[in-house]
Amino acid sequence: MSTSQPVSFESSVPDNLKGLVADWSSDVQTFKVRWSKAMMWIFLVSDTFIFGSFLSAYMAVRLTTTVPWPNTSEVFALHVGGSDIPLLLIAIMTFILISSSGTMAMAVTSGYKKQRVKTGVLILLTALGGLAFVGMQVFEWSKLILEEGIRPWGNEFGAHQFGGFFFMITGFHGLHVSIGVIYLSIIAKRVFAGRYDRLDDYQIVEVAGLYWHFVDLVWIFIFAFFYLW
Repeated sequence: MSTSQPVSFESSVPDNLKGLVADWSSDVQTFKVRWSKAMMWIFLVSDTFIFGSFLSAYMAVRLTTTVPWPNTSEVFALHVGGSDIPLLLIAIMTFILISSSGTMAMAVTSGYKKQRVKTGVLILLTALGGLAFVGMQVFEWSKLILEEGIRPWGNEFGAHQFGGFFFMITGFHGLHVSIGVIYLSIIAKRVFAGRYDRLDDYQIVEVAGLYWHFVDLVWIFIFAFFYLW
């Protein structure tokens, strides 16, 4: 009577793929670029096509619709001190996100200098900036839905497509920011724990920075094409 023996992962990998698996698992550099950074670039390029498709569809619909497009200065105005200030909340959100990109850049520089505490603090500041941005976006959505009556299928300000594109584009971007906040929090925790000091390798901070700078750059396009146009 034969008994089944446990099969190790190494023995289950075909011979022609063992080299690839070994390189991938050890993050060996390929073409002078490590797998972690290469995979992040591939992800960002693919994500660029998604955001580009959303913005292209938005511009095509806006240029061809026969119904007037809502006035964004009116829709996104914030009532402060008895008067409506156009795009005030959006300007604050943009300032916070751009500032967080600066703290992320400083975190990458500090990481390569092996300044553990400074790197962790700067990453946490970046994550806090992202958290503040998401919180303001939640407030913006709540105001538009509850007070202005904007829905994905219609609104009282103009073209019905406005709501659908707004919630789709800003929601997808907000999801990326939320994921980035979680991602940066994990990296910061590992930095404070001394994980990258023991590995003598802080490149993961740069990889996280690539993601965060991408999120910031996408917001600049959303701000320009959706809020200012």
